[in-house]
Amino acid sequence: MYELYYWPGIPGRGEFVRLALEEAGAAYVDIAQDKSESAAIRAIAQALTGKDVAQPSFAVPVLKSGRRWIGQTANILFFLGARHHLAPASDTGALWTLQLQLTLADLVAEAHDTHHPIAGSLYFEEQKAAARQRSANFTDQRLPKFLDYFERVLARTGSGYLVGRRLSYADLSLFQVNAGLRYAFPNAMGALDAALPRINALCERVQQRPRIAAYLASPRRQNFNEEGIFRHYPELDQT
Repeated sequence: MYELYYWPGIPGRGEFVRLALEEAGAAYVDIAQDKSESAAIRAIAQALTGKDVAQPSFAVPVLKSGRRWIGQTANILFFLGARHHLAPASDTGALWTLQLQLTLADLVAEAHDTHHPIAGSLYFEEQKAAARQRSANFTDQRLPKFLDYFERVLARTGSGYLVGRRLSYADLSLFQVNAGLRYAFPNAMGALDAALPRINALCERVQQRPRIAAYLASPRRQNFNEEGIFRHYPELDQT
């Protein structure tokens, strides 16, 4: 039985871990959903600063597995991938899957910084001008470059998956990133749609997997909103 610690009310980085746990059919407790908001926040504080946590994480998500406390999204997925056949068993394959996940993490960070380009401690309204400039560069330059990279990786494998011939946690994460980008930047993503046939096909394939489909239809699925990483501000989605 795993325990997942992440902020209540937002998908954020916790959703990448949830998708892997759901696809694996793993038993887990989601602190954000199984406790009240105040109790969840107290549990998160304990996970990050508690004296019984010998190797504390800087931030959530954190996954508790037995006596292990594992932090950082890519690190958690690396751990789950080996345990639940969501990554190749070989060192080369495992590292390649992790590399793809870390590249997705870079894309996620850049998407977040479109609406908070100056400081995370400031409200969006306090940095609108910088956000417009940052998002214009992101949608014009960075977003196409990232997505073209994953299109090329899928073209190279030829299997419809990013790694080898079977689903990996990197595929699940690309599905989540694609969904988040379409929520935050529907115009920009619509303009790029014709150039993303392999990504679109992969995301459709992921969405149709029985466990993922059941999860997406359940109340456990966290909806995108203007408190998370992917936020829709129309003024930042100009094409």
